[in-house]
Amino acid sequence: MYDCIIVGAGPAGGTAAYHLAKRGHSVLVLEKESLPRYKPCGGGVSPAIAKWFDFDFSPAISTKVNTIRYTWKMGDPVQAKLQTPEPMWMVRRDVFDHFLVQQAQKQGAELRDNTEVKGIQFKSDHWQVDTANGSVTGRYIIAADGAKGPMAKWLGFKDRKRRLAGALEAEAPAKVEDGHIAHFEFGLVKNGYIWNFPKADGYSIGVGTFIGGEPQDFKGILNEYGNLFGLDIKTCKQYGHALCLWNGNQKLHTQNAVLAGEAACVVDPLTAEGIRPSIFSGVKAAEAINRAIAGDINALEQYSQAICDEWGADMAWAQKLAGVFYRVPGIGYKVGVKRPTATQRMGQILCGEMSYGDVAGRALKRLSGSLIPGMGG
Repeated sequence: MYDCIIVGAGPAGGTAAYHLAKRGHSVLVLEKESLPRYKPCGGGVSPAIAKWFDFDFSPAISTKVNTIRYTWKMGDPVQAKLQTPEPMWMVRRDVFDHFLVQQAQKQGAELRDNTEVKGIQFKSDHWQVDTANGSVTGRYIIAADGAKGPMAKWLGFKDRKRRLAGALEAEAPAKVEDGHIAHFEFGLVKNGYIWNFPKADGYSIGVGTFIGGEPQDFKGILNEYGNLFGLDIKTCKQYGHALCLWNGNQKLHTQNAVLAGEAACVVDPLTAEGIRPSIFSGVKAAEAINRAIAGDINALEQYSQAICDEWGADMAWAQKLAGVFYRVPGIGYKVGVKRPTATQRMGQILCGEMSYGDVAGRALKRLSGSLIPGMGG
């Protein structure tokens, strides 16, 4: 009987496993793929996550980005240096996720990869988890099986508050001319943006839409964008995937179980940043399970509350900004993105030095002021 069974070895699952094992609990991580496994993802990670751990992430970082370059319909470029204390990290998810799980294993967590969960049953005071390789039991469960995983449904979370968004990513092996610049393109895609993130040995290029709308030709858009960098996207491996964007506070706990990571719909609705919020939810889930094991009957409820208060409150501002920005991106680019302070503010938000709440009021006023004469500030 494990103290906690964690389903999913992504950033949320690996984080929770590390912190629970470090506190001396018996932890089993179940992962349906074999680790390390490829995961389509831009791979931008805020260095702010370092404060939640006591080990060095250097082995898991592919490159670091200190400059952001924006374009509007592949022209009108703006380039800005990040003024953050540490540059943004660019990671490959197979390496990063596996590294995190390995740190958990060093603390005593057990990993069973290549082990798909087939079903779960609650038995008086613990969970039985049925896998393709037999059954295991645990007092608590953390469901960290991602946007499309079945755990949330099996745990009885019927209609989660989430906005499903779509992304298409291409992996382009290439000689990276300048590995310290991350590229963002607005205007070519509706209701979203295109990104090109450098890695040590190539680029992760992707396109995502975040507020719905008409279906678009993602493949055609990516091909066109790839030409800017001399890349033939048609010859690259391409991966489509869903994103669970935050869409309002909700209950994330049930009998002896919590949702974490994308299963908890914590992805930023403005930028689609997912790794830092997933790790944050993993930290909080581990704290809650630790308190529950010690006998605190309100611990899991407090987990739902903590995610609402400490993440959701700010995501409400991000959602408001996304709603305006992606509907009038041309104006957003002109009065928002092109402002010299815009990149610094976003850098500070990603590094946890500022919140959306600190800047949203002014930004919304500026955006709506450009639409409605006399409203500008």
